[in-house]
Amino acid sequence: MEYITLKNTDIKVSRFCMGGCPMGGYGWGNVQESELLDAISEALDKGVNFFDTADTYGLGQSERTLAKGLGERRKNVVIESKFGVRVGGGKTVYDNSPEYIQTALEESLRRLNTDYIDIYTIHYRDGKTPIADVIGKLDELKAAGKIRHYGLSNIHGNEADELIPYAEKFVCCQDEFSLACRKNEADLFSLQSKLHVTPMTWGSLGQGILTGKYGADVKFGADDRRSREIYVNFHGEKLKQNLCIVEVLKKIAENHGRTVAACAIRWILDTLPESVVIAGVKRPSQLDSNIEAMDWHLGIEEMKELNEVAG
Repeated sequence: MEYITLKNTDIKVSRFCMGGCPMGGYGWGNVQESELLDAISEALDKGVNFFDTADTYGLGQSERTLAKGLGERRKNVVIESKFGVRVGGGKTVYDNSPEYIQTALEESLRRLNTDYIDIYTIHYRDGKTPIADVIGKLDELKAAGKIRHYGLSNIHGNEADELIPYAEKFVCCQDEFSLACRKNEADLFSLQSKLHVTPMTWGSLGQGILTGKYGADVKFGADDRRSREIYVNFHGEKLKQNLCIVEVLKKIAENHGRTVAACAIRWILDTLPESVVIAGVKRPSQLDSNIEAMDWHLGIEEMKELNEVAG
């Protein structure tokens, strides 16, 4: 396993972070709690000490499942949970108000069965709460020992401007990034430079298209969000482009004796130095496939070929 120290902290984390969206049990097809719990145990045994979740994943179910899987080993890991997406009354809104942060944190602590969260992350900015008010509340919670540090996610373009005066207060910033989605690449590099934070990537396997498991005839049931065209990686011309990327990955995977997923993750780790890759996991076999990405590097020509095919 590879480890790095998160920027502006003394926290050492695995460069693979087990993503908790599937732990929410909603929108990812057949998800079994027993397999999720086994995957958490497998991750711990293989040196993964970083787990990402959010209060909105399964409306809290992800946090409950993670707590159950970690048990007494919680003290040995780093948990990142997120706030700012409020669901109620049939609608979803973003809310960064200090009052809501307090409420959201207390509920997350209860579900996670812990008295602190290592990294508490703004899931999305709400476009109205001044960042000074958000940071003021987070600093208050940090002083109270309820959170250790705080982070950012989904910050794009000029949204970063308000954050620059607070450089080095945040420890990480996550965004969607993979061979199938490079639109946020410049933003991640910029935030890493301007705010001195550790970049983290979600959607690192393009919701699964970069595992090599799917072909042009891929179909999902109604219980899987990927059946919807908003999940562009599995539809139309985008699917065709992604399958071209997968063909290159398959060749590289064969050369290295690694899984296709591992090669896709390795590309991120080699593209974004000092980064952490988040990947959602439903069962132990997926975990094992993903962590084959650790402790090696793609060659210069392999990186060039992947960069070319992925645009």
